[in-house]
Amino acid sequence: MRLYGKELEKDGGGTVHIETEDGEDLWHLYNLIAVGDKLKCRTQRKVQSENVATGTTTSIKKIITVVLDVQAIDLDTQVLQLRIKGTNELESDNIKMGASHTAEIEVNMKLSLTKECWDAIYLDRLADAVDTAAKADVAAVIMQEGIAHLCLVTPNMTIVRQKIEVSIPRKRKCGSSAHDSGLKRFYEQILRALQQHIRWDVVKALILASPGFTKDELYSYIMAEAVRRELKDIHENKGKFVQCHSSSGYKHSLKEVMQNPVVASKLADTKAASETKCLETFYEMMSNDPDRTVYGPKQTEAAAEKDAIDTLMITDTLFRAQTIAERKKYVALCEKVRETNGDVKVFSSLHVSGEQLTQLTGVAAILRFPCPELDEDSDDE
Repeated sequence: MRLYGKELEKDGGGTVHIETEDGEDLWHLYNLIAVGDKLKCRTQRKVQSENVATGTTTSIKKIITVVLDVQAIDLDTQVLQLRIKGTNELESDNIKMGASHTAEIEVNMKLSLTKECWDAIYLDRLADAVDTAAKADVAAVIMQEGIAHLCLVTPNMTIVRQKIEVSIPRKRKCGSSAHDSGLKRFYEQILRALQQHIRWDVVKALILASPGFTKDELYSYIMAEAVRRELKDIHENKGKFVQCHSSSGYKHSLKEVMQNPVVASKLADTKAASETKCLETFYEMMSNDPDRTVYGPKQTEAAAEKDAIDTLMITDTLFRAQTIAERKKYVALCEKVRETNGDVKVFSSLHVSGEQLTQLTGVAAILRFPCPELDEDSDDE
């Protein structure tokens, strides 16, 4: 995302002028735009025109500029399409004041976003969005015989870019030619998916994960085909391939893959790996030293009041709360932790780690010192 102008202060109203550059910027906007904000953009709208001579009317699509008082925000994560619904506050010949309109936000689109209050979390999200160095993406093929999921792991989301299914006949006593032929079709479809969806200039590592030897056979097939077909991009990025075990060929296995020491060392400086490691530490401490862990809003807020939080983990879903008061509560929690030199990690709900944290109410913390009384308070409730 490119920021080309701003007039705002922390916890004060103001406007930012931005331009979307890629699909991930739409995810950032989904987390930045809230009901009640004002969004100025150019958009398409059907406009009716009447032929005075014949009395007929025709509809044509025109590009118009609107200022929407935002009423609803919807993101389709499969096709990365963001829709903003609201009422228009900029009168023109093509749209009346107060008219309802839904704008589709696309890549390479200029916008102006105005808020009554830019709090610390909004400002952090804006800073992340314009930080181009933060886009060290990871790709993963999670597979088992006959099924594979090609996932793109960006700093803020995990996207299943393509699902590949091929029927592979079982091996029979009389021969395995049909089985081998099915495997070859399967591996070829995965290779084609990699060529279509992987940007080698962005991807830092490509993980091949499966139960058994499927990942090894796929790697051998890809490298052999790269030589045979002279696939230069595969050849030049051979060092980015990482093979590791997974329990299945489905997306949920990405969690164990990201915890694999070989993968973790390869992805040490990525946001996704940092979240996974932090959550892993939380679960280990929950087993070995439970008085130094809390989860749930009330217990976490009580720990913050004692200045006990060393690391706060919170999902971005909580900042999209239906009420301003609810959002302010979580913003205040984050600021309280930062004031006492604690670390705040905002987990993406579109990462596997974020999905796990959501199962723990969406907020949890690792404490500096044991607070057994917090668990007792929870029992009393």
